[in-house]
Amino acid sequence: MKNLLTLSLLTFVFIFSDSLAAQDYASAEIIPTNYKKRHAIYDYSEEQLSNTAIIPDFDTKENKLKITGTIYLADGVTPAKDVLLYVFQADEDGDYELKRDAYRKRYVHHRGWIKTDADGSYTIYTFMPGKFVRVKELKQIHRVIKEPGKSEYEISSFFFNDDPLIPYLSLESRAKASQSMLRLEEEGDMHVATKDIILKDDIKNLQ
Repeated sequence: MKNLLTLSLLTFVFIFSDSLAAQDYASAEIIPTNYKKRHAIYDYSEEQLSNTAIIPDFDTKENKLKITGTIYLADGVTPAKDVLLYVFQADEDGDYELKRDAYRKRYVHHRGWIKTDADGSYTIYTFMPGKFVRVKELKQIHRVIKEPGKSEYEISSFFFNDDPLIPYLSLESRAKASQSMLRLEEEGDMHVATKDIILKDDIKNLQ
């Protein structure tokens, strides 16, 4: 009887160990070798992707913001399907809150992903970011684009028409910022803005 119990215990230990080893092996297969070095735009799960993104902590922030628009191909007319839009921002105090995921990769906490449908539309629910306190720059929401078959690339950040630093910009900088500037309106307890995005036509295809 004692030998039988010992054999049963050893069998359980071996099965449990094999199960853990199998899980570790599966995880090793799922996580790409370049995971920590690749751009954060690729660090999504398929379940996250839709044409609507809700930035973490949106529900608890006071200055809520809704951004909508359409992403067009370079012709400015044709809606762009299956385009990834990755956004990230500072918190309301201007700090970029950094965290680490389960694989020790650092990332900006306030971020989100969009994948467009056939109509190219997108919606982002977020909050007004503060100005990064260490430098004199406009409040902004950073944007990165990934088109099918092409490398990811940054586009100009979303800026805000009520930013107090705008009068201190040079005419050239002001003109450049205005191309991606959000003109805010009030809708209930939320700021709202609409801004379309026209993709670049000089991005190289992936080899």
